[in-house]
Amino acid sequence: MTVAAAPAAPDQTVARRVLISLCVTEITSWGVLYYAFPVLTGDITAATGWPVTAVTAAFSLGQITAAVVGIAVGRVLDRRGPCAVMTTGSVLATTALVLIATAPTLAAFTVGWMLAGAAMGGVLYPPAFAALTRWYGPGRVRALTTLTLVAGLASTVFAPTTALLAAHLDWRQTYLVLAGILAVITIPGHAWGLRGPWPAHPHQSRKVGGAGAIRRSRAFLALALAATMTGFAAYAVVITLVPLLTERGLSTTTAAVVLGLGGAGQVLGRLGYPALARRTSVRTRTVLIVAATAATIALLGLLTTLAALVVAAVLAGTTRGLFTLLQATAITDRWGTVHYGQLTAVLSAPVTLAAALAPWAGAALATRLGGYAPTVLALAALTALAAVVAAASIPRTETTHHD
Repeated sequence: MTVAAAPAAPDQTVARRVLISLCVTEITSWGVLYYAFPVLTGDITAATGWPVTAVTAAFSLGQITAAVVGIAVGRVLDRRGPCAVMTTGSVLATTALVLIATAPTLAAFTVGWMLAGAAMGGVLYPPAFAALTRWYGPGRVRALTTLTLVAGLASTVFAPTTALLAAHLDWRQTYLVLAGILAVITIPGHAWGLRGPWPAHPHQSRKVGGAGAIRRSRAFLALALAATMTGFAAYAVVITLVPLLTERGLSTTTAAVVLGLGGAGQVLGRLGYPALARRTSVRTRTVLIVAATAATIALLGLLTTLAALVVAAVLAGTTRGLFTLLQATAITDRWGTVHYGQLTAVLSAPVTLAAALAPWAGAALATRLGGYAPTVLALAALTALAAVVAAASIPRTETTHHD
């Protein structure tokens, strides 16, 4: 399953344009479609009288739709490239936000979020990762690292922007303004920034099989299971961190600061991933990152002092940052770039579903286990099991993969 370099490298001028465009469109798409919602949830429920559980369920349903639509998007990406797909996704996202902003009923609001979810399947990380993986070839880790570092600032930029808008406008007007920002930045950003010939994937000197055969393989199933378990635990911990810290006696404000420091840890993890990738085999770094995630989650459940919890939160953020890039490179590290779009979409789908269920599941576990500390320890145990499963995620014929 060794892969030789492509006869001609993709145009580097085009590749740089693609990277710059995606950095701008991803930070905007994540900020508007994902991070604005938690800021506006309170305003939405207060103004409409809709139950917060129903409003949150509509948003979660959008995430589930994104996971399902993403699989079909991946197949199109492999054949035709990302320009038309991501541009269409931006148009659809703008339309969805207008529907959400003007929804007269909870049912219409829910339909709006399902439409937004379909758009997210075409504009968020998986299609962007597919674009950079093909255009950058052997240099993809550096490009993916750059993209995730920039997009990781989406909450930093758009949470306060949304709050500022909401201080002067109602939630409907705020979403209409955000829809305009999304349209102005991402529609031309995708239509112009991603134009150009879709590079051919590297020639493979040994047949790796079709996408269907890979999806049914033991290695892919183990990879998907390990990623889903780890993703579920990581997202659940983010959701439960503030109540965990207030349970420890910290104020809500202090807890929010500690949560924010976890974001700084994600930056450290993403910066460190390229060096880790150069120095470790696929199996070693996969198991190492998942096991480290389990360890840092466990620290959050065991430590009680503010200083120790700050360190643990930063370390947990670091492993989340590493995990993002591990997931982005998992397919190419094992099976090359031929079926990257659809395989990454299939791999991402259960992780996205797990993320959508994490807020509800975290609260349910805390109720059943009698607090957030035992809940976090249970999530750490789940992630430790994921590390064991991850060891089986390497194809039997090859333990590393090179372009």
